[in-house]
Amino acid sequence: MLFSELKSKEVINIKDCKRLGKVADFEFDECNGCIHKLIVPECGNKFCNLFKCDQDYIIPYKNIKQIGPDIILVDICT
Repeated sequence: MLFSELKSKEVINIKDCKRLGKVADFEFDECNGCIHKLIVPECGNKFCNLFKCDQDYIIPYKNIKQIGPDIILVDICT
């Protein structure tokens, strides 16, 4: 999967069915290429690019439950 495909997916929290936003970045291990964390801007709306968000959702890989064709399901406490 390309990063451009990953960042176009909506991130949904399965605990409360809340839309968190879209993937903005990720952290990975340079040695083995495995993703460690997804980074989703907290504001999660169309104005996020215009206004700087103060915080981001940092989602560890272990909390990613499923990556589907349109969405990524995660299990986090917000």
